[in-house]
Amino acid sequence: MFRYSCLNPIAEVGLQKFDDRFEKVDGIENSDGVLVRSASMHEIDLPDSLLCVARAGAGVNNIPLDKCAEKGIVVFNTPGANANGVKELVFAGMLLACRDIVGGINWVRDNKEDPDIAKRAEKEKKNFAGIEIQDKKLGIIGLGAIGVRVANAAKHLGMEVYGYDPYISVDAAWNLSRDIKHVLSVDEIYETCDIITIHVPLMDSTKNTINEEAISKMKDGVIILNFARDLLCDEKAVIEAIKKGKVAKYVSDFPNPLTVNAEGCIVIPHLGASTEESEDNCAKMAVKEMINYLTNGNIINSVNYPKADMGVCQTEGRVTIHHRNVTNMITRFSGIFSEAGINISDMVNASKGEYAYTMMDVDSSVTPEFVEKLSAIDGVLRVRVIK
Repeated sequence: MFRYSCLNPIAEVGLQKFDDRFEKVDGIENSDGVLVRSASMHEIDLPDSLLCVARAGAGVNNIPLDKCAEKGIVVFNTPGANANGVKELVFAGMLLACRDIVGGINWVRDNKEDPDIAKRAEKEKKNFAGIEIQDKKLGIIGLGAIGVRVANAAKHLGMEVYGYDPYISVDAAWNLSRDIKHVLSVDEIYETCDIITIHVPLMDSTKNTINEEAISKMKDGVIILNFARDLLCDEKAVIEAIKKGKVAKYVSDFPNPLTVNAEGCIVIPHLGASTEESEDNCAKMAVKEMINYLTNGNIINSVNYPKADMGVCQTEGRVTIHHRNVTNMITRFSGIFSEAGINISDMVNASKGEYAYTMMDVDSSVTPEFVEKLSAIDGVLRVRVIK
């Protein structure tokens, strides 16, 4: 029996995928798996029983990834599950920035008691005139699950689309319309595009991607959209550029005291993935990842361990080993298997940064003493016997 807990409400359509091998418990203390959305785990003591954390969403800055990796805890996210919801809000933000829809709505609200409002509106509407997005040049920084959807949809709306992503995946490349201009330098985005939207994960290397230097290369009157993470933009630099007229509008899905009080900023209360469909899709994917890992040892969509998938074990047993990505580990593992007379019928070894993961299907049962020998190897972080 596997035990799981939820640190946030998780859509019931996802939880229903757990079968009678799984039991929901109230606390993390005795959990094998944890499902989480936005709750911060940085100050939580991670119990030795914990094997995995599944984030029902894409961002994982609320989870201590290195701490989890050191304890052999796999952290999953759900890339692409909320991509359509975010894509749709990106276009809503784009239209809010190009057309003064909010200003117009506020004018109507302020004059709702005027019996001649319809007549006055015909005179006042010129104050809220904007521009159309058709034929505008859209620059997309990051062509992942969301960026590709935005690019393809923008093309259908008659925009000229430029995409930049030096690490574009094969799947993303296949899904990207051939009409998208894939540029090799982000500077081409800055220098060419009327509207720029960023869709990259927040890491040390991407923090403040949109900064004073980047803005200086942009066209006058550029519109910047940020539906990824607020720290991807140096918002002080953006606001200063708005004051100078360099940036026309900044649309962000991440409220903070700096932007909500700034002229030229349209701030949305983090609604990108706040659709029933997105929440359901994220929950179903997170639960599926957790079930596959706990029952089979397979790792799909982990952010701190490599992908490793051997399907369902068809042999006597399966041993999985979390370890540091250093030399001679496989040789040392094989030596202990050989000494115990255990034949390895199939094996997968993969690495990701400082950490690695090895799966071995074996033809005979494994004893606790054998597991202790594997665990005692310097650099081994966790050993599991799946069956």
